[in-house]
Amino acid sequence: MGSFSIWHWLIVLVIVMLVFGTKKIGNMGADLGKAVKGFKDGVKGEEEKEADAQAQAVKPTIDVTAKEQDKTGR
Repeated sequence: MGSFSIWHWLIVLVIVMLVFGTKKIGNMGADLGKAVKGFKDGVKGEEEKEADAQAQAVKPTIDVTAKEQDKTGR
């Protein structure tokens, strides 16, 4: 009684297709895919920003004048 068979799901699918139409369902699927992709890109962008911030915090400071003196041999 608690689980649905494949026939129940097929009937539900047919009713949904009749109510919304196949074009509307396809558009909803495309919109959902764009939303998921945008979310992944947003999360990826945040991770890259955090990694860049950590890399900047760890970078040692270089004294340019000392580096120039080493090149010239003074």
